[in-house]
Amino acid sequence: MTEDADLLRARGLRVTQGRLAVLGVLERLPHADADDVHRALGASGVDTSVQAVHNVLADLTAAGVVRRFEPARSPARYERRVGDNHHHAVCASCGRVDDVDCVVGEAPCMHADAPAGFEVQAAEVTFVGLCADCANPA
Repeated sequence: MTEDADLLRARGLRVTQGRLAVLGVLERLPHADADDVHRALGASGVDTSVQAVHNVLADLTAAGVVRRFEPARSPARYERRVGDNHHHAVCASCGRVDDVDCVVGEAPCMHADAPAGFEVQAAEVTFVGLCADCANPA
């Protein structure tokens, strides 16, 4: 918890129990959506509203403490893995999300014919398919 508190302070955020609790959930449940975070908090005895979870996630995202991404046909997901250029593989059947490291390793990882004067800073790629469990059911 001390590392998380230091991280929040370094990013200019007040250290609150709610922010620490959300960070703890995202450590255990990477790629969680706000409802997942809310349910996990409730299961651990933290009484809060879904709106409060959304507010905390928005603050953490704006400060660069967590990353928000939106797979197609899915609510926004959040993860603690920030500061690198990775992508995601999403199972079209069960919704499982896995990280996919960038082949190049640095942003923007892909190069496109962008409009004149446009500086590409990042590229988000989502691979959609079937996870091993869904592709090969036992």
